[in-house]
Amino acid sequence: QVQLVESGGGLVQAGESLRLSCAASGNIVSTSAMAWYRQASGKQREWVARITRGGTTNYADSVKGRFTISRDNTKNTVYLQMNSLKPEDTAVYYCNARPPYTTSDFWGQGTQVTVSS
Repeated sequence: QVQLVESGGGLVQAGESLRLSCAASGNIVSTSAMAWYRQASGKQREWVARITRGGTTNYADSVKGRFTISRDNTKNTVYLQMNSLKPEDTAVYYCNARPPYTTSDFWGQGTQVTVSS
């Protein structure tokens, strides 16, 4: 029943910025731990960033200092601000939600980010 819809991906040059959005159904964003993952072509999906219900954030070393995860509870949306993009950031980016008191995860359909040299 939970639905996550990513948007904001596109084609940019190295050094430029993008802001991804993940619109969620219900009040999931305000009550769940939210995260972003990415999967490059032919590679395993990897974790990128997480924000807890209380607002604590964590980042993969590869994006720390460049990416920022945030949320807007009123809009029930989570964001990923990506600055100083590098070609190695090229991937499909997926939104993830983990509601409290459950081990289940919910995923969006993904949005493509391509960074050229």
